[in-house]
Formats: sequence, C-alpha cells, structure tokens
Amino acid sequence: MKYEQLAKDIIENVGGKENVNSVVHCITRLRFKLKDEGKANTEVLKEMDDIITVMKSSGQYQVVIGNHVPDVYKDVVAIGGFENKTQVATDEDTQGDKQGLFNKFIDMISGIFAPTLGVLAATGMIKGFNALFVALGWYANTTGTYYILNAVGDSLFYFFPVFLGYTAMKKFGGNHFIGMAIGASLVYPSLAGLTAGEPLYTLFAGTLFESPIHITFLGIPVILMSYSSSVIPIILATFVGSKIEKWLAKVIPDVVKNFLVPFLTLLVIVPLTFIVIGPIATWVGKLLGEGTLWIYDLSPILTGLVVGGLWQVFVMFGLHWGLVPIAINNISVHGSDYILAFNSATSLATAGVVLGILVATKQKQYKTLSIPAFISAVFGVSEPALYGMTLPLKRPFIITLITSAIGGVIMGIMGTKAYMMGGLGIFGLPTKISPDGGLDMGFWGAVIAMASNLVVGFTLTYFFGIDRKKEKEELEKQAQKAAAKEDTTENKTITISNEDIASPLKGEVKKLSGIEDAAFSSGLLGKGVAIVPTEGKLVSPVNGTVSAIFPTKHAIGITTDTGAEVLMHIGMDTVQLEGKYYSTSIQQGDRVEKGQLLIEFDIEAIKAAGYPIVTPVVVTNHDQYKEIIVADEQAVDFGGKIITVTV
Repeated sequence: MKYEQLAKDIIENVGGKENVNSVVHCITRLRFKLKDEGKANTEVLKEMDDIITVMKSSGQYQVVIGNHVPDVYKDVVAIGGFENKTQVATDEDTQGDKQGLFNKFIDMISGIFAPTLGVLAATGMIKGFNALFVALGWYANTTGTYYILNAVGDSLFYFFPVFLGYTAMKKFGGNHFIGMAIGASLVYPSLAGLTAGEPLYTLFAGTLFESPIHITFLGIPVILMSYSSSVIPIILATFVGSKIEKWLAKVIPDVVKNFLVPFLTLLVIVPLTFIVIGPIATWVGKLLGEGTLWIYDLSPILTGLVVGGLWQVFVMFGLHWGLVPIAINNISVHGSDYILAFNSATSLATAGVVLGILVATKQKQYKTLSIPAFISAVFGVSEPALYGMTLPLKRPFIITLITSAIGGVIMGIMGTKAYMMGGLGIFGLPTKISPDGGLDMGFWGAVIAMASNLVVGFTLTYFFGIDRKKEKEELEKQAQKAAAKEDTTENKTITISNEDIASPLKGEVKKLSGIEDAAFSSGLLGKGVAIVPTEGKLVSPVNGTVSAIFPTKHAIGITTDTGAEVLMHIGMDTVQLEGKYYSTSIQQGDRVEKGQLLIEFDIEAIKAAGYPIVTPVVVTNHDQYKEIIVADEQAVDFGGKIITVTV
C-alpha cells in the first residue's frame, strides 16, 4: 500500500513495463535495463518527492530511492509483473543491449556481487568485532564464545565459491543449483587433505607457476589449489558451465532433460574447472594481487589520495563494482587489502559534510533530508547524501572529495589495511584489526582518518559549502511556487485541528489491538478502532477528499478538511478477492461529505470465501496529533462518534 502509487509512477515514467528488460536493486537504487532509454521521462522522475535522483551508468537506468528501496522494489516487481525477468535476463532481452565491453563487465560484476554484500558485511562485522573484543581482552581466543562467533564470521567467506556459484549462475542465466554444486566441489574438504605428503611430480618447476601434482583425473594431472574465499575461479567456471548447460538443454530430449542436463553439465564442468579453469584463474588472481600490491608499495600516500579522493566518483558511475572483486581477491591471496581500507573514510567525510549542510543551509528540504542522510553515511551508505544533497549543491560534493582524499592520505601514511570483508562506515573499523592481534598503527590510522574527515568535512562545508547567493534565489523561487499553489486552491489551506471522526459502518466496535493482522493491531498503520460490520455499506466518516482507493475496492483513504488522514480497510487479506463482492463509483480525488455512501460489499459472501470481515478504521498521520481518543467496545450505528483527534 505504501509504495503502490510510487511504483506505478516509476514504471510509467521508465517507458512502461513493455520497455523494461529487467530490474534489480542494490542498497539504495532500482537498476533497470531498458529497451529504449529515450522513452524514459528522466526529468519527471527526478522531480518526484520520493526519488532522490536518476542516473544512467554501466548500461543501467538507475532510479535512486534511498534505504527503503527493497520495499519499493517489491511493489515495482508486483505491479509490473517483472518477477521472471528479474530472475534471469534472457538472451532475447539483451539482444538489443548496446553496452560497451567495459559496461558489460561492470554490470556482470554488480549482478554477481550485489546480492551477497549485505550478508558479507554482516559476517565480516561479526568476525571483526570478535577480533576487537579479543584485542581488548574481553575474552580469549581459546574460548567457546570466540570459536562460535568466528565460525559465523568465517562462514560466508570460507564458502564464498558456493554463494557466488548461485549468484553468478543466476546472472549468466543457468541453473542456480548447478552453480552452487560447482562452488561446493571447489571447497570440498577431502580434497584439501590430498596435498599432504610427497607429490607424484611437479609441473612448471622453478617458475611462478610451479605446481606439485598429488592426484590425476583419468590420467590427466590435477593442480590442487586452495579455492576457499576465491572469486575468479567460480565466476569463470559458472560462465563456462552456463554455456554448456544451455547447449545441452537444446540437444537433450525434454523427457529426460530435467536430470540429464545437470548430470552432464556437472560431469563436464567440475573436472574441467579442477584441471584447467581453476589453476588458470588462480594464477590470474595472484598476478592481479601482485599488481595492486606493487601500486601500493610504489606510494601508499599517492594511492590513498587517489582511491580515497575519487571513491565517490567511482560510486557515481558504478566503477566501484570493478574494484570489489579485486579487493576480495587481495584478501584471499595476500591476507589484506588497501582498496576497501582507503575508501572507508569517505562515508565519514560525507557525514561531516551533511552535518555542515544541516547547520548552514536555510532550505527546508535539505534540512529535512540531512538527518537520515547523516545516519546512513555514518553507517557507510552515502548515496542518499550524494544524490540528494552534495551533488545538487555542487560545493559540498567537491568538499567531500577533498576531505576523503585527506583521509586516504592519513591511512596511507599509517599503513592502514583491511584484513577481512565487513561493515561500512564506522562498522568497518573492526576489519582494520590485524589477525596477529592488537590495535596497530594501521587501525589507529583508520580511527584518526574517520574522525578528521568528520570534523574537516563539517568545518569546510559550514564556512564554504553553501552558495548564499544561489540559496537566496532558490528560496525566493520556492516562495513564489508556494504562493502560486495557494492561489490555485483559492487561498484555502489546511490547518491541522481537533476533529471527531464518525463511524463509517454499522456494527460492533472492537479494540484495534485485538485483531489478527499484526500491521494494524500493532498500530504501525495508524491508531484507531476495528469494527465488525453487520450491514454491507461503508459511508464517509468525515467531510474531505478521497486520497486513495484501491483497485480492488476493499480499502479507501480520505483526507479530512482539517487534515486528518483516515484509512478504512474492509476485511482482512481481502485484497486476494481482487474486487469481488465489492462495488463503488467513488474515485481518487472525489470530494465526499460525511454520511455519503462510499462502498457496498457482500458480508456473507466474503465470510464464505474464508476472510474475516473485521474492518480497521485508523488515523494514519496520528503522529501529528497530541492525542487519539477511541471509543470503547460497543455497538455503533452509522455516524456514531468513534475517534477524536486533538492537536
């Protein structure tokens, strides 16, 4: 209910559902692949209150929503019917895709890693805090507490090939569980024990690729690698595996396809991975790790300046997705990484800048947005601040880059590294604790960089971040718009005031807390009462305007002339009836008077269909009132007083 209209508006303005190939979401934005981006109404979307901004990057049309994007995504998928397309973008969907190779690579990486990032951060945080508590002496690393928390922290990273097998195969359009089976084969425990003892012989002796051979497969030598925590081998294996699976699906008869395709796919791809793909991918990973380590060794200070200063730019264009697998690979190969370390102070720089905007600006929309944006930035999610505040104001964005670069230089000087994947923002601090134990210079470098970024970002923004002349012009424009809007409504403005709300039904009043629906009984959707109707008519309880009416006609919202927002929901879960047994001629935007018939419904038919007829009547904007007084349990007729709101 909350995001249904927003979802409809988004779908309409991206060119309609027929213009959508697929849609996924990340932490803050909806990521559409459109057939024709020219059909999208970008400026209309940008002007919508619930949308922060719109971006076009890496072949994706990105609608930035904020932290509640998962809820919006659910409604977009449900209303647009995108569920099947979201699972797998088919070959037909992507035939018209004109992305360049680089954009395709970024899109592939984001599609594979994005679903794992939340759990990856969570398990990393547990592992990081576990190490922190040991370093602080709260408990020893020989206790059961340590081992259990470490098991949780290591779980995803150790078995990472299994999780990536699922997401990668999903991205490549293959059977998700085949991908998981490939990943599980790579970390199968018994294979790790086969490397003990003398090898049968050694390949590539005396070179970087020297490999002892302990086992063979049908006489072919198998180079056993350590694949736990690895990323490149499973991505390449699932890519090849998806191609094999699709070819087999075309040539194998349907009657045996269900089991024979997975059987033959695994029989081919798993040995192929151990013999060829895995070793080559592992060597590539080592070379990649050595290359990035060489850049860091060349100048940690310059590296910190560049990575820290440009991280927000990388995020804007989606380029950070290309750096995430490199960072994970570095931790797997070398046990540490600087990329994720140097960008960690960026979120605190953003938080400081947002705090400066909150204090310095006079524009209401930025003051309103600054508090949630500040909280998000402290916890490592900077997109709401980036797209909603710093980029539109320009100067704060530049200050964020400068401040982040300073933080990167501090960490470069003090040798800060990340030793594990983990949380963002302040939750990233535990990832800087060396596995050797103790809080070294690198850890304190991260602390100093974050603290200084918060202070410097705030100070620079407060004194230099707001263009006073431009802000004054913007405030004047807003005042003119408000005056024009008031004129169009004949100078009538709504002032919240005391009001009595009458019963829209004839029946028995019940306490809202006594009904089965947790969303209503807990008061999350508003405060009020529940009524068990004895007559199938719903009338208007107030004078006002219909603010919302569901297509299924089972629920209606009215905004009263004095500002109360009243929601009436006839029955529980009755949306499943899809409008059956309900009738109305009322439309959204209609003016209604107290006692006017709104909806007629068949009580007995609804009950016979298995749905409770109890009807919540709630004030959804109850937070704008001092007190909501509701009637006790009693019989009530149409028009009887059931709710009183006082300011």
